[in-house]
Amino acid sequence: MRICTSTFALLTILLLVAVAGAQGDSPKKLVLIAGKPSHPPRMHEFNAGVQLLAKSLADVPSVKTEVVLNGWPKDEKVFDDAAAVVFYMDGGGGHEAVKEGRRRLEMIDGWAKRGVGIGCMHYGVEVVPDQAGAEFKRWIGGHYEHMHSCNPIWEPKFNDLLDHPITRGVKPFAIKDEWYFNMRFVADLDGNKVAEKDGLKFTPILVASPSDDVRDGPYVYPKGPYPHIQAAKGRAEAMMWAVERPDGGRGFGFTGGHFHDNWGNDNFRKVVLNGLVWLTKAEVPAAGVESKVSQDDLNAHLDPK
Repeated sequence: MRICTSTFALLTILLLVAVAGAQGDSPKKLVLIAGKPSHPPRMHEFNAGVQLLAKSLADVPSVKTEVVLNGWPKDEKVFDDAAAVVFYMDGGGGHEAVKEGRRRLEMIDGWAKRGVGIGCMHYGVEVVPDQAGAEFKRWIGGHYEHMHSCNPIWEPKFNDLLDHPITRGVKPFAIKDEWYFNMRFVADLDGNKVAEKDGLKFTPILVASPSDDVRDGPYVYPKGPYPHIQAAKGRAEAMMWAVERPDGGRGFGFTGGHFHDNWGNDNFRKVVLNGLVWLTKAEVPAAGVESKVSQDDLNAHLDPK
């Protein structure tokens, strides 16, 4: 049977479109990396936390979640074809991203340049500026800086939520946590307004104003108070933010997540789940990611401390 050139070309185009469509419909790979155990029970429960989040995403067909426990994976093939990678772990000078000299930093930077989403949660947003400050500003728009940022335990009221895919279905809420604020944002932004700098679009997601008492301390460590934190009384602060990078990738930082049982709060959990989906470039459901968490779920996979 003879097929004319124009018919063959049309069939080829239709096949390519079908393949592209199938690829577009395939789930986005999300890698959640949990840090090693630290702190007393039900605090910094990174291993339990990522498994709870993964279970909560199980009914989202557009995302396939891979979980890495107890720090950097022994087999780095888990990162192959990842659409987004999230670090929920202890940070500072011992952050998993800064170990092995610059090897891991350069690996992550390579992902970011390819448009892979990068997310950091709680202590995982803190790095030593000279080690990885520039990278974190590029990847997620900022970081916690020792003696510049502060870490009080307080209960912000997140009453005003911007219209953004990460806030879909999230209702105003208040919850006690070790909410870091006064981040070292890119271009020294205050972080409480939408901004754009050198092609990076910055959007605050969870914003609240610490009371004067919160600014006056004590903080968790060091206890403070810091004069520059006190001098900013009345200013709203971002405790979660999102960025769209000029490389086409996305990033977010979330400073809550100290107390494991907070994952039982529907709005606290939903804003993070939405953020995880958004980070992969999958579509966040119109009502946000729906999930239910029981006490048994909160008690599962806790580290023996």
